[in-house]
Amino acid sequence: MIILGCTGSIGVNTLEVAKKFNINIEVLVAGNNIELLNKQILEHKPKVVVVAKSDDISRVNHNNVFHGEESILKVIEDSSSDLVVNALVGFLGLRPTLTSIACGKKVALANKESLVACGSFMDITKIQPIDSEHFGLWYLMQDRPVEKMIITASGGAFRDWEVSRLATATLADTQKHPNWSMGQKITIDSATMVNKMFELLEARWLFGEGKYDAIIETKSLIHALIDFKDGSTTAHFANVSMQLPIAFALDAKMQENILSHVDLLKVGSLEFREITTDRYPIWQIKEELLKNPARGAVVNAANEVAIEKFINKKIGFMDISKIIIDTFERFTQLPKSIDDVFALDREVRNFVRESRR
Repeated sequence: MIILGCTGSIGVNTLEVAKKFNINIEVLVAGNNIELLNKQILEHKPKVVVVAKSDDISRVNHNNVFHGEESILKVIEDSSSDLVVNALVGFLGLRPTLTSIACGKKVALANKESLVACGSFMDITKIQPIDSEHFGLWYLMQDRPVEKMIITASGGAFRDWEVSRLATATLADTQKHPNWSMGQKITIDSATMVNKMFELLEARWLFGEGKYDAIIETKSLIHALIDFKDGSTTAHFANVSMQLPIAFALDAKMQENILSHVDLLKVGSLEFREITTDRYPIWQIKEELLKNPARGAVVNAANEVAIEKFINKKIGFMDISKIIIDTFERFTQLPKSIDDVFALDREVRNFVRESRR
């Protein structure tokens, strides 16, 4: 297989699963964590390695190393692997997803931005989601009429803060996730609830038209629920580990034990909360976005630039959502092609960068 984003948490878990099932690693693609990459090279012996920057090539302990986006696309095209695990962060992950599909490869997708920005123009049958929420929905699906699909959220770093404090939240504050450690951007997205908005959009593309929603489940043990039309509801419980959805991406008939079971007696109780617009303003555009999911390209581009501004201390935390909402209301056109998606992405980014907020 090919692993894009091998040094992140999903990449690390994918390599653990690959080792368990003796799966050959053809290509490793990493960002800047060269120390971990070298350890992975030593253990998994990939044929090709790609890093983000040319300056890092000399630091990589491999004799077949390339750098940059074009190299990622080329190694996908040249590879013999049938499976690409895309765990890249951000819009950067879109072209590799499109290239993998064009090459007839299956994509185990953790890059949310691919479907959010370009779901209209993808062959969904080539995609196997490895987010725990979409895996949970897929796991629960059966031949019964569905009323609503529901995914869960942790609530992010500020779920217990007084709402009045949010305007003064710092970058360091956003990284204090109550349940686990993730990368910088996705942890910010968790705090704004943009992450969950993206996952709803992904679900819409993966499972088709219908009702979708999200709720907060503070212990992150339930990942998805389905309300069936007969009045019953099923829930997917699992201990938090990306290894379970990754294992099923490798083998949809997985029979091996991957995780220990959730011990409900030890859990004792669960707590559910509503996602409210005072704490998570982005939720104001949820219904409109689900009605017009192709507008996800606007939300994604605005979010990425707004996060850049927040990291650089040009805006406050609550301004991230304000910028996204303002931009969403301004750009209402729907892309008609993949080229339109990339053009719209550039236009939105330029607009947000030049805006005063």
